[in-house]
Amino acid sequence: MDLVACLSTGKGTWGHVSRLIADQEWENIYLITNEFGKENFTPAKKANFVLVDTRRGTEELRDEIKNQLKGFLKGTELAVNLVSGTGKEHMAVLSALLQLGFGVRFLALTKDGIKEI
Repeated sequence: MDLVACLSTGKGTWGHVSRLIADQEWENIYLITNEFGKENFTPAKKANFVLVDTRRGTEELRDEIKNQLKGFLKGTELAVNLVSGTGKEHMAVLSALLQLGFGVRFLALTKDGIKEI
């Protein structure tokens, strides 16, 4: 299964995303982030960065994400993590994935490991 995760703002959220990447096997990893995230986050495994301008409106963000992911995602369902980021970014990610025709499974790192929530 492919993982799509926001990598944006929020205290401690990069550590959460890092563990999610390291502790699970993924076919592909897509990180929705900005230039700062791409330059400063080092994933434990190969990841694809989907660069967005978070100052844009929700619809523009959605279109940026959708255009960059179209044709790359595999299967019919995706693992999604939205611990990092803002509500606007989360809305854009979810809308893009649903418009591309994917089902989503929300995964999070818990005290008992990675679990679907």
